[in-house]
Amino acid sequence: MKARSLVFDLFGDYLCTGGGEVRLRGLIALMGCFGVPEATVRVVVTRLRKEGWLASRRDGRETTYLLTDAAGHMLEEGQERVFRRSEQAWDGRWHLVIYSVPETERAVREQLRKKLSWLGYGPLSPSVWLSPHDRVDEVKLAVAQWSSVRMDLFSAASEGPQVDRAMAARSWDLDELNRDYAELVAEFEPRLEHYSSGDLAGQDALVERTRLVGRYRESLYRDPELPVQLLPEDWAGWTAHKVFRQAHELLREPAEECVASLLSRTA
Repeated sequence: MKARSLVFDLFGDYLCTGGGEVRLRGLIALMGCFGVPEATVRVVVTRLRKEGWLASRRDGRETTYLLTDAAGHMLEEGQERVFRRSEQAWDGRWHLVIYSVPETERAVREQLRKKLSWLGYGPLSPSVWLSPHDRVDEVKLAVAQWSSVRMDLFSAASEGPQVDRAMAARSWDLDELNRDYAELVAEFEPRLEHYSSGDLAGQDALVERTRLVGRYRESLYRDPELPVQLLPEDWAGWTAHKVFRQAHELLREPAEECVASLLSRTA
């Protein structure tokens, strides 16, 4: 777990419910559970403040760090992505994005592709991306920041189910994603009984729960949430989501108690 990502994970799962702020020494104590040294914590929060993700204030001799609006929005978006699963029936229509970016703006092109991927679009070809979900408004909002991007948006239906499945297979590596989900299930499902018994507590519960979130997110952020018609028959994503939700909830109380205890000792 990278220190930068860990700061966001701690805010998202624990610190936001406490007002979205934390004293530096409290954050140092929390990060210490994951083996992150104090010097690294100080460097990371300083960088996040310079980048506009964190704000800070002085409380006497103490420094308190707070989420900015941009960071809060990003975490809300991420939490919704992690815990929400699309159950809307597919109408058989694809939503396509065709774009062009000047060669001099390669960094913009890469950012655009990352944003489209985050929104669940996949590359049918290098400049033609598609999704079974109508997320036109989100795409327009994302592209508005790049004046150099030219984009056309439209929807269309293919010749039929066989073509739809072939298009999905070309646009996403579903076999690899399915293997990742299956590995997550194999790793965490056998532990549910252990979590349920309450044997895992304190720092161990906090670390395990945070590792679970990171492990699940690695697969989830590459998941376009395709309708059942486009997925492999042995799709493990549904089971992975169920196992994740169960494990996340079973570890919630001991992990939150650990965070509360550490923060109270450093108050």
